[in-house]
Amino acid sequence: MNERILQPVGHRSPVALAIVLLASGLIGWFASAALLVERIRSLQNPTVSLSCDISPFVTCGALFDRWQASLLGFPNPILGVAGFVAPIVVAAGLLAGARFSAWYWRLFTAGVLGAWLFVTWLFAQSVFVIGVLCPYCMVVWAVTIPLWWYLVSWALRSGALFGTRARRFGEWFFPFAWVATLANYAVIVISILVEFPFLLSG
Repeated sequence: MNERILQPVGHRSPVALAIVLLASGLIGWFASAALLVERIRSLQNPTVSLSCDISPFVTCGALFDRWQASLLGFPNPILGVAGFVAPIVVAAGLLAGARFSAWYWRLFTAGVLGAWLFVTWLFAQSVFVIGVLCPYCMVVWAVTIPLWWYLVSWALRSGALFGTRARRFGEWFFPFAWVATLANYAVIVISILVEFPFLLSG
């Protein structure tokens, strides 16, 4: 494998991956920005009615004062506003025909893995510990999941991760990345319905 410029399988620009990156990045960025705006509004006026406060159990306002909402000492949405720029930029480059070095894909994949692990932890904290669902947070969960599964499957398929040894598995896995995505969604939905059974009662 050429460590300088990664040649994707078939020597074609990965348009499908670029579309997933672009859609996930844009939606995730706007959801993060909206949540950050609501956080700023709550700081300016603690009694203000927020757009994401739908019910006592579906709300973002109840989360803002929790330590999980500012894990690094500042509001988590700042991470999203900054982080979701990366897949947008990479997607734009791919659609323009750019090719990135293998080390770049490794760093990018590692970053997205970190994002996926982070939102998985936030999901667990929100559902099992705090007992509140944040609408904008759920949008971020929803876009980070396909972002991770499609990226890691393509990175394996292209040889960016673990070289040619993993290409065969990646070639098999990439067409089924949607299955992993749906399975990930299923875990979240089932967990929510188990912890919030009243959601089914209307």
